Amino acid sequence: MKYAPMLLRWLAAGLCLAVAATVATPSAPANAQASAPYGASGAIPGLAAAATTAAVAAAPVATASATAPVVVIPLKGAVSPASANFILRGMTHAREAGAQLIVLEMDTPGGLDLSMREIIQAILASEIPVASYVYPGGARAASAGTYILYASHIAAMAPGTNLGAASPVQIGIGGPQKPEAVPASAPAGAPPQDTMERKQMHDASAYIRGLAQLRGRNAEWGERAVREAVSLSADEAVAQHVADLEAPDLPALLRALDGRRVQAAGVQRVLRTAQAPVQVQEPDWRDRFLAVITDPSVALILMMAGIYGLIFEFSTPGMVVPGVGGAICLLLALFALHMLPVSYAGLGLIALGIGCMVAELYLPTFGALGVGGIIAFIFGAVMLIDTDVPGFGIPLWLIGSLALASAVFLFAVWTLLWRARRMPSISGGDAMIGTPGVVLEDLRDDGWAEIRGERWRVHSALPLTQGQRVLVIGRHGLLLEVRAADTVPIQSSTQGA
Repeated sequence: MKYAPMLLRWLAAGLCLAVAATVATPSAPANAQASAPYGASGAIPGLAAAATTAAVAAAPVATASATAPVVVIPLKGAVSPASANFILRGMTHAREAGAQLIVLEMDTPGGLDLSMREIIQAILASEIPVASYVYPGGARAASAGTYILYASHIAAMAPGTNLGAASPVQIGIGGPQKPEAVPASAPAGAPPQDTMERKQMHDASAYIRGLAQLRGRNAEWGERAVREAVSLSADEAVAQHVADLEAPDLPALLRALDGRRVQAAGVQRVLRTAQAPVQVQEPDWRDRFLAVITDPSVALILMMAGIYGLIFEFSTPGMVVPGVGGAICLLLALFALHMLPVSYAGLGLIALGIGCMVAELYLPTFGALGVGGIIAFIFGAVMLIDTDVPGFGIPLWLIGSLALASAVFLFAVWTLLWRARRMPSISGGDAMIGTPGVVLEDLRDDGWAEIRGERWRVHSALPLTQGQRVLVIGRHGLLLEVRAADTVPIQSSTQGA
C-alpha cells in the first residue's frame, strides 16, 4: 500500500494530459482532407500539422455572420501592375464591406515578380481569409499564379485546371535565353550553372518554401515547380496537398468551405459561406485604362505619337493640337514605362534614334543620320522591356511597323525639303528676279516701271518705250535691272543687297 499514493499521482497526471490533448485538438470539418498536409520537406508531415494545429488552437475564434458577403475578385491574364492595383483595391473594398471571405478567381500564365509580391504581401497581411480558386475548367495558375495560390489561406481548383511551372523567367534581349549546359554527371533537377540564374532560382525556391511552411502545404513539390518547372492537374494537386480541395464552380466551393476554420491575421475564423451573398468585383474604367496603357506595345506607340506630335508643334508653331496631344501621349507613355520593367539602355537608344531622325530634317547628311536613327530605334525597342515574362514583350512586327513608318515619314519630309531647296526663292530680294513689269515712261538708261503693283527705279541697257513689258534680270540695291520681255532671255545678275 505504500505505492498507492504514487500510483494515484501518476493516474491523475495521465488524466490531465488526456483532457488537455482533447481540448487542444479541434474537430476537423466534414470536408477536410483525411491526410495531413506536408511540412517544409514533405518527409515529416506530422510536425507541420502539429504546429499548424497548435497555432490554430491558440488563436482566438471568431464566427462569421451568415449575412457577411463573399467578395470575388477575378484575376485574368498576366499579373501586371494594373492587375495588382485592381486586386489591392478589391481587397480594400472587401474589408470596408465587412466580407468574411475573399475569393481570388485566377486564370493567369504568370506575370511580373514585383506585382506578384505586392499581391502576396496584401494576402499575408489580410484580416479576411483569401481563397485562391483556379477557375473555370481549362484555366491555369502558372508561374506567379502558383506563388499566389501557395500564399492564400485556402487553395481550390476546378476540374480540368492546372498549376505549376513556377521557374523564374530569365531576363534577356529578344526572347528567352538558352541556359548554360548542365554537366552530364549532375543529378536530375540540378541548379543551372549560370550565376545570375542560380541566384534567381535559389531566391524563388526559398520564397515558395516559406509560403508552403506558412500554410502547411507541400513545400517539396513547390520547390520542384520552381527548379524543374513541373505542373499538376487539379486532382493531383489535391492528392499531393498542394491544393486544399476541388470544386466545379463557385457555389460548390462556398458549400465546401462552410464551417471551415481559417486563421487570418492571428484570428481563427469560422466561415459561414453556404448561404452568404456573393459580390463580384468588376474592374472599373480606371483599371481598364491602366491595363491598356501599361501594355508595352501601347506604351511604345504612345511614346512615338507623343514625340512626333511635339516635333510637328515645334516645326509649325501655333497648331496647338499636335503639341497638346503629343504632350499628353508622352506623359502617359512615361507613366506606363515607370510601372514596367524598362531597360534604360533601350530607352536611351530609342531617344537617340528619334534625335537622329529629327536632326536629319535640318542637317544635310544625305540620309546618314536618318538611317542611323532608325537602326538605333529598332535596337532600343527590342531592348526596351527588360523581361521575357509572357504577355510583356513587344512583338517584332510592331517594332518593324513603327520603324517602317518612321522611315517613310523621314523620306517624305526629306523629299519635300529637297524640292523646296531647288525651287526659286519667293521672298527677299532674289524673289524679284524673273518678275514681269511694265515701263511707266520712255527711258534710255534709268526710269520707272511698275513691278508687282509697286513703282521701282529701273535701269535698261537698251531704250524702252512707255507701256512696254519687261522682265527683271538683276538687282543692285533698290535699282532693278530690266530687259524687254519679248527679246532677251532672263539672266540673273544680282549684285548687292
